[in-house]
Amino acid sequence: AIGKITRGNIRYLVNTSADPAHTGGNENLRKAGMQIFGGPGSGALSDGTQGAVIFAHENVMNRMSAPTGKQSPTPAGAWPTDTYFGNQKEHYFNGEPIELIHIASAHTDGDTMVYFRRSDVVSAGEIFTTTNYPVIDLQRGGNVQGVIEGLNRLLDILVPEHEEEGGTLVIPGRGRICDEADVVEYRDMVTIIRDRVQDMLKRDMTLDQIKAAKPTRDYDPQYKADAAWTPDMFVEAVYRSLLPRKP
Repeated sequence: AIGKITRGNIRYLVNTSADPAHTGGNENLRKAGMQIFGGPGSGALSDGTQGAVIFAHENVMNRMSAPTGKQSPTPAGAWPTDTYFGNQKEHYFNGEPIELIHIASAHTDGDTMVYFRRSDVVSAGEIFTTTNYPVIDLQRGGNVQGVIEGLNRLLDILVPEHEEEGGTLVIPGRGRICDEADVVEYRDMVTIIRDRVQDMLKRDMTLDQIKAAKPTRDYDPQYKADAAWTPDMFVEAVYRSLLPRKP
């Protein structure tokens, strides 16, 4: 598919999370790619040839690898070859500044947004989709508060062209190409549902009672299409995100 639009080699991959859907092609794409520079992080393959570099936040590497002596969940050939820690990594390629922006504790604890500054395009990863409620992976550090903070960080970058439409384009984790107005609508939806669940928690409602109250009811026609991540699953993730943390 990439070969249909360019004769150039794949130089870099960015894993926006450790999800299999976002990393499952790492090994094959890395082998299909080529890097012009050697050295650490260059993507050197076991046979000495240079494959594509795979960028990711260090938490993605931690999820995909394992401590010495343990069995890792993914083969070593699929691991990121260049990781970053902290809030941001800057890169320059193809005449364009590129920012890798870490969004902590959102979908997971290793989410990255990719901002192509010259093209004025942001690849948002899993914190923003148009087809379903945000997937909050509590076991891997996800949290509804982090999702909202990540969406607000995304909105800080976006600039509309005219009457809040157009301008900076957003590539969601799944769904159609979007702009600022779409992200505002999604951010508001997540915030409203968060506030509803929080209010029910304050009234000492149980999880089953909160699910029965259907705090997502008015948004379900638009976001419940994903059978693998139902409204009830989203509500439960929001609920558990809001529970007081044990000391």
